[in-house]
Amino acid sequence: MKSETDIVVLGSGAAGLCAAVTAAHLGARVVLLEKADVLGGTTAWSGGWIFAPRNPVAVRAGINEPEEAPREYLKAVLGNHYEPERVEAFLKAAPEMVGFLEENTAVAWEGGLKIPDTYSHQPGAGMGGRSVIAAPYDARGLGKAVSLLREPVRETTFHGMTIQAGPDLRAFMTMTRSFPAFVHATKRVLRHMRDLAFHRRGMDLRNGTALIGRLVRSALDKDVEIRTGVAVRELLVEEGRVTGVLLPDGTELRATRGVVLACGGFPQDMGRRAGLMPRNDEHRTLAVETATGDGLRLAEGAGGVVRTDQARPAAFCPVSTVRWPDGRVAQFPHIIDRGKPGVIGVLADGKRFCNEGLGYHDYVEALLKAVPEGTPARSWMVCDHRFLRRFGLGVVRPQPAPWRQWVGRGYLKTDTTIEGLAAQCGIDPKGLLETISDWNAGAVKGEDPAFHRGTTAYMRLQGDPDQAPNPNVAPILKPPFHAVEVVPGSFGTFSGISTDAKARVLQADGTPVPGLYAAGTDAASVFGGFYPAGGIAIGPALTFGYIAGRDAAQKET
Repeated sequence: MKSETDIVVLGSGAAGLCAAVTAAHLGARVVLLEKADVLGGTTAWSGGWIFAPRNPVAVRAGINEPEEAPREYLKAVLGNHYEPERVEAFLKAAPEMVGFLEENTAVAWEGGLKIPDTYSHQPGAGMGGRSVIAAPYDARGLGKAVSLLREPVRETTFHGMTIQAGPDLRAFMTMTRSFPAFVHATKRVLRHMRDLAFHRRGMDLRNGTALIGRLVRSALDKDVEIRTGVAVRELLVEEGRVTGVLLPDGTELRATRGVVLACGGFPQDMGRRAGLMPRNDEHRTLAVETATGDGLRLAEGAGGVVRTDQARPAAFCPVSTVRWPDGRVAQFPHIIDRGKPGVIGVLADGKRFCNEGLGYHDYVEALLKAVPEGTPARSWMVCDHRFLRRFGLGVVRPQPAPWRQWVGRGYLKTDTTIEGLAAQCGIDPKGLLETISDWNAGAVKGEDPAFHRGTTAYMRLQGDPDQAPNPNVAPILKPPFHAVEVVPGSFGTFSGISTDAKARVLQADGTPVPGLYAAGTDAASVFGGFYPAGGIAIGPALTFGYIAGRDAAQKET
């Protein structure tokens, strides 16, 4: 049995949906196939920020960067991993993509006008405006299709309610100290409880879920045919050209203009990870279970090659393991808490090993370097009770949320003394006492002589503006003291399919596989395995999805 369309897209994360929406807008018939029973991939679980320098949202706000600035910054950060052709394609198309989506689809943006790049001390670093995020979206706009939307994870939500970085998050963090913040948070919680009662899920979509919701609405508006629960068996290849896909039931779905691979990389493929991921057996991924490397396997079967020459194979993030009462085990990403004033990261010897307020990718890099092979790559984030109630720690929420149940579940270690806390964690008591004593000596003056927290714009943004003189530094004094074990994890993979500036899959000789594209984490990272800014996964995913959809739609049939 055979059927035909113009373009087939595999995967419904940011890359796949953007490719589908772009191609459909340009007049192509598009079929989007998703392996899972729900849409959104790992994007739906993400913070949703998008790195897109010189985007129109920033320009409207008066941020007009010279064209050379982001290029200079990326060259400084990527070094020998800088790929001129692909980086130039990204820098040119990223603002075009942002403008295209806001002008022609249901996607609307909010600007990260005050978010600096991670290495804000490097030449060309942006001090704000290079990031955008999808505006909140009312899921009622999806109609019956809301049932296809992947729900956010329990670990990073409040009973399924997603909180957006920025003013929304700050309101929740300060609701016990600010009446306007209390009103904002209360209204959001009441609306969420109403939605749970009437819809059995949150309908106020934010972060990555808002982006996916808006893209799904756009795909439906442009008559993209969406099929879920479909795992493609193989690509159809005729005379060296990819002409479609073979479906599980034996149906041949022909694609006259091309196939786009956007299956989410290989974070759940332990076999492929084995030769690439440091401490592979210990490493814990935050990606969806269906991200098992299907796109890479399909590309290789059609003559494409996989690149493993990135500086790191994945987008690292420190995580802690959460065990829920129903037996579910999941990972919590430590994105927000590390840079807040009054918490430090230590090893089993009780010593600090990094600047906790730099990027989350850097935290894991430092952990892997600090712990010798043969020793588990474990660290602990340690704080006092003031910090726990003000900011929370990992999955433990700040006040007024209760915290003692997390002690009973073994997630949060707590004791009235530093020595007792160290004993519970398996940390050297003397080393931890000395470290906290040294930390406090500097912290009372707002200083961190060992690692210089709070000395860049990026670090200061992660801190608490009410903490003076340094938003990232405060002493650890008030018992009881608390700790959470933190280990290496990642959001998704950096290694992936070799592609060119048009998102075309490349063969070993560097020539494109006709009719085949790859975007998102299926494709090798355009940033060479580095993490120069927040949103460097979803930004290129949308951008190269846009490039792939545009190029494929313009092919002659």
